[in-house]
Amino acid sequence: MSDRALVVVRAGALTTVQDLGRPGHAHLGVPRSGALDPRALRLVNRLVGNPEQSAVLETTLTGCAVRPRSTVTVAVGGAPCPVRVDGRAVAWGAPVRVGAGALLEVGATVRGVRSYVAFAGGIAAEPVLGSRSTDLLSGLGPAPLVDGAVVPLGVPAGPPGRVDGPPWPGPPSELVLRVRFGPRDDWFTAAALRTLATDAYRVSAAGNRIGLRTDGPPLERAVRAELPSEGMVLGAVQVPPDGRPVVFLADHPTTGGYPVIAVVREADLAAAAQAVPGTPVRFVPAGAPGQSSGLP
Repeated sequence: MSDRALVVVRAGALTTVQDLGRPGHAHLGVPRSGALDPRALRLVNRLVGNPEQSAVLETTLTGCAVRPRSTVTVAVGGAPCPVRVDGRAVAWGAPVRVGAGALLEVGATVRGVRSYVAFAGGIAAEPVLGSRSTDLLSGLGPAPLVDGAVVPLGVPAGPPGRVDGPPWPGPPSELVLRVRFGPRDDWFTAAALRTLATDAYRVSAAGNRIGLRTDGPPLERAVRAELPSEGMVLGAVQVPPDGRPVVFLADHPTTGGYPVIAVVREADLAAAAQAVPGTPVRFVPAGAPGQSSGLP
């Protein structure tokens, strides 16, 4: 058995393997998946000398604890959290050497939701459709981590990054989502469009990797008919029967039957991945209703 592996001591609330996802398979019903905060993934990979698309661990709120079987360089980034090796505090957001058999503990997030743990050589899970990402909706990729699981590691590709204080964007105190109206904004009343553009929402605790749910004023439909299922894109703002917007994230379904009132710019979705429940949300339109010819 290879010593290029780590043993999961504490899996945490939800820890999955993620890379930059598997785009290009929506016609097969397979969403992109991948890290919800791809900027954090790229940066932790650079810190340990990996190609930026290498697979890492994505933790959720409570972190995780693992024990590598061989000495490995590790970097933890994304949502700030305490990091310890055999009980000793070590740097967050910087490369750290972890000895064979030592216990690496990634603690609960201090701010934000998702931390990213990169290991030199990357997570060497078996690729599915070109990606090692765990897709919670379709079930593709490796299963979420459980206590006692053994996770294979690859061979290091290069030396750790030489940086001093890399630019980590902090989790948002207010989530500002720039949107373009459409393709189904005409299914809503003018009052609903004003509500989306001007009223305050908050991040709901019911969200997950599939979508960020919001609490706030419901959006009134102008068209009451059933909508046949149609294609869904990353960042789509779908409005279910309760009228409260849902922003689709990486594990979103590729089709859906509820109308999409707007689409969020992809550049804003990393912040959505780090917004804790209760965070204020503002939807900022980039164009007037009816101007839905292009995506943001």
